[in-house]
Amino acid sequence: MSEALENTASAPAATRPRLGFLGLGWIGRQRMQAILVDGAATAAAIADAAPEMCAEARTLAPEAAVVGSMDALLDAGVDGVVIATPSALHAEQAIAALERGVAVFCQKPLGRTAAEARALVDAARAADRLLAVDLSYRFTAGMRAIREVVAGGGLGRIYAVDLVFHNAYGPDKPWFYDLALAGGGCVMDLGVHLVDLALWTLDFPRVAAVQASLFAGGVPLPARADRVEDFATATLSLETGVSVRLACSWRLPAGRDAVIEAAFYGADGGAALKNVGGSFYDFTAERYRGTATETLAVPPDAWGGRAAADWARRLAGGERFDPAAERLVDVAQALDRIYGR
Repeated sequence: MSEALENTASAPAATRPRLGFLGLGWIGRQRMQAILVDGAATAAAIADAAPEMCAEARTLAPEAAVVGSMDALLDAGVDGVVIATPSALHAEQAIAALERGVAVFCQKPLGRTAAEARALVDAARAADRLLAVDLSYRFTAGMRAIREVVAGGGLGRIYAVDLVFHNAYGPDKPWFYDLALAGGGCVMDLGVHLVDLALWTLDFPRVAAVQASLFAGGVPLPARADRVEDFATATLSLETGVSVRLACSWRLPAGRDAVIEAAFYGADGGAALKNVGGSFYDFTAERYRGTATETLAVPPDAWGGRAAADWARRLAGGERFDPAAERLVDVAQALDRIYGR
């Protein structure tokens, strides 16, 4: 378990936020477990279209009411809702919650387009409610260490960022391959993490220009294609002069389960996060000075639920709208430009 999950809150349940959990597949249940074990909030109600998912979730929170819809979830008097449903539903469901005065923690992407993301952030601002997205790689020990080095000027002026996320398997649910439901393919699924890590680490400079190439089944996709991509490369030129290069894919024959890397290069050195042995979960982080290497972080590091637990703790602490949510729109706008929208 992560450090966040080991530090169970001691406050009585009556003083903790009551949460609703919408969408109880593997990710939804994992985030639910992270929040409940951390102890900052309680589960008041759960909802999923599949009864078996609700049954599994109730093993984590037997006291939670099982309800049949989003409206019923909100009617249960929850303070916050955790949304882990298909991408096409995120904006509608999150806005509905915010308009009822309920805080939101949402799976990525926040919206299928920048317009959806903008509408959602505007709703959070209007409602003055805490909004967060499960951009979980920000919470790895390795990326936290790299961001600290970059922010402290340890690498000098950053000029290049190289990002990779190849998933040898691809999603197992049909909606991921439906453009209308998913909003995009591997870029929307995996590239969102890469774009976010680059902009977050560099304190969100403006993206000046984007060039991208998208493929499906090894064939280049035309602009505004009507199918999702399974391989993509893109270069983002930032207003600060930094060149960000990214590549992501589903089902790439890379000889391992996954290739995940985020490398930052500056005038005075470099730093990189790399997955270990094809793992989706284990990462090392290193700092480079010429040919010398310094280790910044190593496994084990159970980071998967930290974003969710962090949101729940902030909610329990009384936090309301966080202007940093505006940066979620920056990420969505970058994705739009990769897709040529």
